[in-house]
Amino acid sequence: MSDIVGIDLGTTNSLVGIIESGFPILLADENGERLTPSVVHFPEEGEPIVGRVALRARALAPRTTIYSIKRLMGMRSDEVERLNVDYEVAAGEKGLARVRVRDRQFSPEEISALILRKLKSDAERAVGRTVDRAVITVPAYFNDAQRNATKRAGELAGFGVERIVNEPTAAALAFGLDRSKKRIRVGVYDLGGGTFDISILQLDTGLFEVLATNGNTHLGGDDIDNAIIEYALAQFGAEIEAGDSARLREVVIDAKHRLSFAENVTICLPFLRGKNLEMPLSRAELEKIAQPVIERTRWHCARALADAKLRTEELDELILVGGATKMPLVRAFVRDLFAREPNISQNPEETVAIGATIQAGILAGAIRDVVLLDVTPLSLGIETFGGLMNVIIPRNSTIPIKAGEMFTTAVNNQRAMSIKVLQGEREMAQDNWSLGQLEIEFEPAPKGVPRVGVQFEIDANGILHVLARDTKTGAERKLEMTSAIDVSDEAVERMLADSLEHAFEDMNERAWAEAKVKADEMLAAVEAALPVAGNEISDEERNLIAQAMQEVHEAASSQNLQRLQRANSALDQATENLANVVLRKAMMGKPEV
Repeated sequence: MSDIVGIDLGTTNSLVGIIESGFPILLADENGERLTPSVVHFPEEGEPIVGRVALRARALAPRTTIYSIKRLMGMRSDEVERLNVDYEVAAGEKGLARVRVRDRQFSPEEISALILRKLKSDAERAVGRTVDRAVITVPAYFNDAQRNATKRAGELAGFGVERIVNEPTAAALAFGLDRSKKRIRVGVYDLGGGTFDISILQLDTGLFEVLATNGNTHLGGDDIDNAIIEYALAQFGAEIEAGDSARLREVVIDAKHRLSFAENVTICLPFLRGKNLEMPLSRAELEKIAQPVIERTRWHCARALADAKLRTEELDELILVGGATKMPLVRAFVRDLFAREPNISQNPEETVAIGATIQAGILAGAIRDVVLLDVTPLSLGIETFGGLMNVIIPRNSTIPIKAGEMFTTAVNNQRAMSIKVLQGEREMAQDNWSLGQLEIEFEPAPKGVPRVGVQFEIDANGILHVLARDTKTGAERKLEMTSAIDVSDEAVERMLADSLEHAFEDMNERAWAEAKVKADEMLAAVEAALPVAGNEISDEERNLIAQAMQEVHEAASSQNLQRLQRANSALDQATENLANVVLRKAMMGKPEV
């Protein structure tokens, strides 16, 4: 299979990785940097600039440099004021926020696509081959609109988005928690640049279950930056313009980062409204400024634990994710809140990207000792009359899943129905894989009268349960199989390739089979109806019907699809009056109620 990259599309920074020789490797850009700032600058002329160069341009051209775009995903334009961004935000369709740059407007997913396109280019340069498939992470608290917007961004960037993965699930993969031999409960505290998530996961031999999640898609390190800026401006004692605000943001962020390792720094910014800003800032002062922002995560943590029906001491692991968790204040806050030492063995800025890369490797077949049974690799269905494949659960359906359909008989006085379970993407049953078969008996009746419900269910362990039930008697037959999910990547790829290669001939073969079934049914129905109609139809009409039936017989032997379809249609039109006569006689023959 072709390469699949894992991408952490972050508010502040984004990363891309790939599996090489069984190990997740984060890929660097042409300057050797793994972190790509999630910033896009639109120059006066030429293509948009993305990444570190765009970040440097923010101080010089704040109105045309877009950052923290992830926070605008699915946001209404009237909610943007509290984000305190330097660029212009306008109202788009349904009031959703759009970025205005000069005389153009861009949706958040269009801006995100530019960032993803940069990551795609960097990945292709690093590995020396085309990369067009990706796994992209999102905060667990993202709603459907935000997830769809992220998927759309990936598609706009030229990726086939194989999976949208929750960031806490990716983080747990990165920490290797999926390899635990026992059931464990994990808390993931994820404070990034623009979003906060707290997720409680249960991991059982590689199977992930989210017990509870909570958070805020508009809470993160950006809010700490804004609080420091407000503090600095209060000390400075003057209003500043957008360009100066962007310059101040850069030095504030740098100071915040340095205070994770130093006790004191000085924020310096020359030529600010004709003066020089030179403000000492200690770690204690920073923590006093940031404390209200961090405190806002407390309620979400308590709510998630309550929803999971767990106490803090029942967690087996607590892991930290997101650049903001590098701050000593955050680590101390989490330690006190959960009454345990957090696991900080991984770089919190790279954890999600590594997890996304591992998930990508699993999907691509590059990692084989981890199995995440969360989607069906191929469609599942049964063989129906005419040798057709009737899909009940389409490929890539998220599991656990349950689906079913009602079926009936095609032959008079049929006493049993054989249900052949199939897997694959081809139109005809014979071209798909047979997984098993079961038979259900019922009372003989005219064709079309018996009703058999067939239900497919894939449980959380990836086991397919097939249930067939006679709706009249309630009689049931069941079948269980694990091979529906345990399919090698090579076999899946081969089946998909075959379905594409034979798509046109398969569709023609299916259309022929359906037309042939219709022809057989119509011929049988007309032959049964003619004696019932008696002399209520004329000899001329009988001759027309006979000619139409003869054409259907001949067309059915010709292997000419268009001819058979025309013949079926002609017979249908020729028997309209016959059908009305038979229906009227049937109604007249019913006893009064």
